[in-house]
Amino acid sequence: MKIQEAKYVMSNSDYEKCPAPNMPEYAFIGRSNVGKSSLINMLVEKKSLAKTSQQPGKTQLINHFEINNAWYLVDLPGYGYAKVSKSEREKWEKMIGDYLHNRENLLCTFVLVDIRHSALAVDLEFMEGLGESGIPFHIIFTKADKLKAYQIEAQLKAYTEKLSELWEEVPPIFVTSAEKNEGREPILKAIESYNATFSKNP
Repeated sequence: MKIQEAKYVMSNSDYEKCPAPNMPEYAFIGRSNVGKSSLINMLVEKKSLAKTSQQPGKTQLINHFEINNAWYLVDLPGYGYAKVSKSEREKWEKMIGDYLHNRENLLCTFVLVDIRHSALAVDLEFMEGLGESGIPFHIIFTKADKLKAYQIEAQLKAYTEKLSELWEEVPPIFVTSAEKNEGREPILKAIESYNATFSKNP
C-alpha cells in the first residue's frame, strides 16, 4: 500500500463524537512511552503527524487521522504508567473502553509492546480484555533496533510461549523499528486486506 495522503481529522474524548463510521478504522495503543507516535509517523511516512514526546501520557484523547481518503488510523492514549492522577487515569480507561467496545467500523486494534521487555502483566491483561470482548487485535513489537537479532528471536519465543498459555491461537505479530523504518510493509499489507473486507459489506 502506498500512502499518498495522511491528515489529522479530529480529537475527541467521546467515541460518539468521532467521525462518521463510513470507512474502516484501525486503533493503535500501548503502554506509555512504547514508541507509538514514532511508529505511526513511520507508517504514514510523515515526521510529525502524531506528536512524539519523551513524557509518558502525551496522548490524552482519541485522535483520528484519515489515510488516502480510504481509512482511519486512530491514536489512542497509552495505558499503564503515566504521570497523571488516579481519577484522570480512570477517565482515560473509560474513554478507551467505550471506544474499543462500541466503535462499529473498528476492524483491528494494534497493541504495541516494547520488544526489550518480557511479558508484562499490564500488557497481557489488556490483551486478555480484548480477547474476552471479541475485539480483533494484532501485536506490534517496537524498538527492535535496540536489540541484536538473536535477542529479538529469544524475546519473540518467550512472548509467544506466554501468549500460548492464554490462547489456543496466538494473535498475528509484527516486529518493527521506527528508527530503521522496519516492519512497515507487513502492517500496511494487513490493513489493506482488512480494507478489502470492509468494502464488501453493505
